[in-house]
Amino acid sequence: MEVEKMDENEWKYHGEGNQSLVVSHCQRCVVLRFLKSPPNQNKTPEEILHHLQNIVDFGKHVMKQFFGENYVHHGEIIQLPLDFVRQLCLKIQPERPECRCDKDMDTLSGYAMCLPNLTRLQTFRFAEHRPILCIEIKPKCGFIPFSSHVSQEIKHKVCRYCMHQHLKVANGKWKRPSKYCPLDLFSGNKQRMHFALKSLLQEAQNNLKIFKNGELIYGCKDDQDCVSDWNELARHLKPFFFPSNGLVSGPHCTRTIIKELIHVITMALLSSTDTCRAGDMKTVPISQGRSYCEASAFNKELVRNGKHKLESSGLPRGCLLYKTLQAQMLDMLDIEGLYPLYSRVEQYLEEFPEERSTLQIDGPYNEAFYEKLLDLSLEDDGTVAFALTKVQQYRIAMTAKDCSIMIALSPCLQDECSEQRPVVLTSKSRFTFSVSVLDLDLKPYESIPHQYKLDGEIVNYYLKNVQAKEDPVMSNLFKENEDCTLVLHKV
Repeated sequence: MEVEKMDENEWKYHGEGNQSLVVSHCQRCVVLRFLKSPPNQNKTPEEILHHLQNIVDFGKHVMKQFFGENYVHHGEIIQLPLDFVRQLCLKIQPERPECRCDKDMDTLSGYAMCLPNLTRLQTFRFAEHRPILCIEIKPKCGFIPFSSHVSQEIKHKVCRYCMHQHLKVANGKWKRPSKYCPLDLFSGNKQRMHFALKSLLQEAQNNLKIFKNGELIYGCKDDQDCVSDWNELARHLKPFFFPSNGLVSGPHCTRTIIKELIHVITMALLSSTDTCRAGDMKTVPISQGRSYCEASAFNKELVRNGKHKLESSGLPRGCLLYKTLQAQMLDMLDIEGLYPLYSRVEQYLEEFPEERSTLQIDGPYNEAFYEKLLDLSLEDDGTVAFALTKVQQYRIAMTAKDCSIMIALSPCLQDECSEQRPVVLTSKSRFTFSVSVLDLDLKPYESIPHQYKLDGEIVNYYLKNVQAKEDPVMSNLFKENEDCTLVLHKV
């Protein structure tokens, strides 16, 4: 792709995170990712190149081993004319949210990552005139800690996401807590998955976005109050699910379309579109952790209705949710058990700072780095090597807990479908689709103290302000149904 020959007006602001800013091309299925930095703290071109190379290598040599070839798109580094970059920066600056403008886009190095636009189909070439729908989901952590290092019993009962919701509302990030619980989505139980997806659609926050032909049509652009206009969303989706326009308008139409959308997302998430085995990693036994969260609105509804039996189900081993959960569960010690090991590594680095590069804390993220992750032993021999392995596994787990899953869908005719193209059916339509994962930058080593502090804040706030109010109500409900049995299932 000859980027230098493309007018900057053909590119548009696509979004950004804490470290980078992304623009997408209006016609071609590519995006450019530029690093950001605070004003007057610009890195040298060599530092920018090294940082980007680490991102590419980490995706290529590490995360592809966990998720598989078809799911991870690590991209490549390209160098652009500086005049093109500056003009592009000026064009997109007015489109950036005010809260993101505390950091400047890198306009000095000319280096950027070129990646496929994951709002488009990735598995095969498709006619550009076909409409494309893309759902981006940030599923978050799908298990409850099973570590013996956990000091508060509530962490063995309520997932971090559900607890964190209350602290975020108290801090003003969101106006309402979401009913979404990651454990419902990761359960593999379709009833629970449907409830989780419906909850995401009701309160998207920054965990769900929907794109139509690359344009955001649903979901928060940033930290703000989201108004869930299902009627407007249904208007966008109707041509996809009911192309003959045979469905009457109104609330019934909207509910039917949302139901079809949830069905399609569920089937795509449970599908396996990657036949390769995801590396040599021995899986972490999922049965170590409980498969439901006491704070889940779905679970509470069961209790209120006197129903405690859940359908036995689980995630197919080849689907992306299963692989994501396995990577997340490399957090075997919880941050409470991990933090003392981090302190051990820190103490060693204070004595031997020159060893930081040897320990590969800042890369290179190559095959040797990946091989060191394969040791799942929890027997602490007191060495720095053991501590570092657990720290690196925790960083991988944190990356998997914060990744995004992209589901791109495009309508296809019956005679266009083949065994090579994954297809999902609805009552009136059929879609070919691709599933991808992004936001796979390795979480910083330096963020571990922040995670330890945040974990304490989340738990303490929940215990003080939420559980104390809810316990009497839930305990009475359980007493009324003491003869019930909860059947746990593997996921």
